[in-house]
Amino acid sequence: MTVRRPDQPERLEGLSDAEASRRLRQDGPNALPDRRALGWMRLLWNIVTEPMFVMLLIATAIYAAIGDAGEAALLLGSVAIVMLITVVQEFRTQGALRALRELAAPAAHVVREGVERSLPATDIVRGDVLVLREGDRVPADGVLLDDVVMLDESLLTGEAAAVRHTPSARCDIKAGTLVVAGHGHMETTATGSATALGMIGVSLASSEETPSPLQRKAARAIRVLALIAMAFAAAVACLGWGWSGLDPLDAALAGIALAMAILPEEVPVVLTVFYALGARRIARRDVLTRRLAAVETMGAVSVLAVDKTGTLTQNRMALARLMDATGRVHDAGGVLEDSALDVLHAAWEATAPSSMDPTDAAVRALAEAVPRLAGAGAAAAPALREFPLGDGRMFVSRVVAVAGQAAWHLATKGAIEDVLPLCRLDRDVAAGLAAKAMDLAGEGYRVLAVARSAPTSGAPPADPSVEPHTLVGMIALADPLRTDVPAAMAECRAAGIRVLMLTGDHPATAAAIARQAGLRGENLLTGAEIAGLGDAALDARLRDVDACARVLPAQKLRLVRSLQRQGHVVGMTGDGVNDAPALRAADVGVAMGARGSDVARESADLILLNDSFASLVMSIRLGRRIYDNVHGAVRFISAAHVPIVILALVPLLMQRSPLLLPAQIVLLEMIIDPACSIVFEATPAAENVMRRPPRSIDDSPFGAAILARGLVDGAGAGAVLALAYVALVLAAVPAAEAALTVFLSLFACVVAFVVAGQRSVVDRIVGTPWTYALLLFAAAVVMAVAFLPGVHDLMGFAEPGWSTAFVPPACVLLTIAWLRWPVAAMAIQRRWRSTVHADHFRYRPSPVTPRRPIHEDPDSYRR
Repeated sequence: MTVRRPDQPERLEGLSDAEASRRLRQDGPNALPDRRALGWMRLLWNIVTEPMFVMLLIATAIYAAIGDAGEAALLLGSVAIVMLITVVQEFRTQGALRALRELAAPAAHVVREGVERSLPATDIVRGDVLVLREGDRVPADGVLLDDVVMLDESLLTGEAAAVRHTPSARCDIKAGTLVVAGHGHMETTATGSATALGMIGVSLASSEETPSPLQRKAARAIRVLALIAMAFAAAVACLGWGWSGLDPLDAALAGIALAMAILPEEVPVVLTVFYALGARRIARRDVLTRRLAAVETMGAVSVLAVDKTGTLTQNRMALARLMDATGRVHDAGGVLEDSALDVLHAAWEATAPSSMDPTDAAVRALAEAVPRLAGAGAAAAPALREFPLGDGRMFVSRVVAVAGQAAWHLATKGAIEDVLPLCRLDRDVAAGLAAKAMDLAGEGYRVLAVARSAPTSGAPPADPSVEPHTLVGMIALADPLRTDVPAAMAECRAAGIRVLMLTGDHPATAAAIARQAGLRGENLLTGAEIAGLGDAALDARLRDVDACARVLPAQKLRLVRSLQRQGHVVGMTGDGVNDAPALRAADVGVAMGARGSDVARESADLILLNDSFASLVMSIRLGRRIYDNVHGAVRFISAAHVPIVILALVPLLMQRSPLLLPAQIVLLEMIIDPACSIVFEATPAAENVMRRPPRSIDDSPFGAAILARGLVDGAGAGAVLALAYVALVLAAVPAAEAALTVFLSLFACVVAFVVAGQRSVVDRIVGTPWTYALLLFAAAVVMAVAFLPGVHDLMGFAEPGWSTAFVPPACVLLTIAWLRWPVAAMAIQRRWRSTVHADHFRYRPSPVTPRRPIHEDPDSYRR
């Protein structure tokens, strides 16, 4: 919050709260038309065009044609239930995305009643005074009131070159443009649909998600399986009619039942719901997902390239030491002598008044707290020109008017090795000052040199480095490490994730902070080295580096490309306009929410709302959990459909009536659907989720190995159920009773798949409240189908007999044994190795030649 300066023009006081509220009611929020208004119509269209829905309608029509009103009513009810489940799942998904959009809504800095406030962009009204800073996206149309800004207008004009805006130019500023340099105040003239952007109907705030690669693969798989299902349905209908002698309508029902058994229509639901709700879970931990595809990538991250300031440190910069030009160090918390005050004053002059940088905030805070500076009005006047960091410069300069004179001077602060050459010092003097600065940097301080040029008249220079400077001194800033960073670093090491710290600080400061964080502080890579290395040399050099110092924002893109060439999946953090290319290039770009620019946020996949490294590591944990749960759900889906297919085919091959009809398969879907979208989504993370190496980014839950495991699981259960059916036929059990027995056995086996899929470690089964709720629901369905006459009559079943009491439990036990035999085999194998072969692995030192320690003899472990 910034209070209006005494010299601030009256026009910059902004609107009153009452007037702003009146205009907001009159004009409406500053938002463009929401094209998602037709979302529910699209949802209904997607439902009625789904293959499963179409087949249910066809089956209903067939039942009505053959005069079976009960079955037709049951299927109509199931159609309504399917629609309800789909709508509820879509509501949950849209609710999660809506919450994410609200978190991602851009904020604007507005001056009201003389006070600067941060408000949602939707609350801006005509007449509001906005503060524009580098990196901001302009939220409304308006006119510039003061200062100079450079705007990227490519969104509207297509021109890549930034356009310079001044108050005298009387050129309107358009919503949607980006401030790439400078700062100023703008008076809003149009909002919402009345802006130039609104008139052409372009919505920047749209969060419509394009399908991720995994979702596209799943959609293709569903289309292929739909065609296969239809072909099988036609073949089975012909087989039932020609081979088994069924009535044509009954044969068509058998074909439809098989097609419904083949279709894994749950897969799109799983991906959409898991990723949307997973993104919402991450948002509760202050990590906002802007693109859902990033959720599936988080679990594959193998390198985290993170900024030091604010991510690893607390971002609470405070001036701790002031060193004057003689090399004398002053405690910033004590009484400051004139030489120290001169250093602080020069640093204040080199600091932009509206800068949000923590270093600049620390300089302003100390300067404003010193009565001799604040009381004398020593604050820097509005700069005639500013030279920000960049273009190879590791310093900032401001052209400041000299009070009472028609002259100006340059105030500069920045990296020691860049500022000292501007001062043209004697080599020995410069070396002595650099050594003292190195001592401060070695204590973990961030050290910046401060210099001024002599007063000069005329036009300011185009390059500040051409003006001779005089060294005023140096400032040392402290930014303590976040307390949770060492533990998060240890978690990364256990998970096989490499952390690369990036900073613009001096190498000695970077080394000290790296060691505090648990990284290697030696063998640093500097920005100067990066500039002098080719791509191949950079790749080789970067393999053994934990920290990079004096890194320019433009060099981060090279670092990302180098890591990716080495086969890494890179997560990259950034906050500035110049970080945008690196954030876009990274596999997962992470923008800083507390201090990041709008450009960085829009370029990123994630926004770290609290700028905490520990939250970033936590998001990787949640990303791995989401991937594991999708993995489990897909395996369950592939397993659950196989026995249904087998039981749909076996009776026809035996020239008997179909065992499973559409109504019964729909009842099974009442277990399969919620198991996929609710139970598996809520499964907690495995205990070893952060103790295993990152997966390959090319890994997919639809890989052949995973699908094969599911198919094998399902084939085992299908074989058990098929044998049970054959045994019931040979035992001359009535067809209706055999159908009930096999259906209950199948139902129980599907539930067993769900419970087995909740396994978080190989020797322990973990359930959730949703698991137990599903078990209760399954028990209620079983009781209703078995013992309620109206229900089992409607389903075509008979009353339960002796087979109903014995066959389902036996099938479930055999299925569980089939699912668990790999685990049992592994346990037996481990037990056998630990007992029988214990002596073989026991270390026996040689009685003749003693072994040297491994650090003395690196090859001794091979002997």
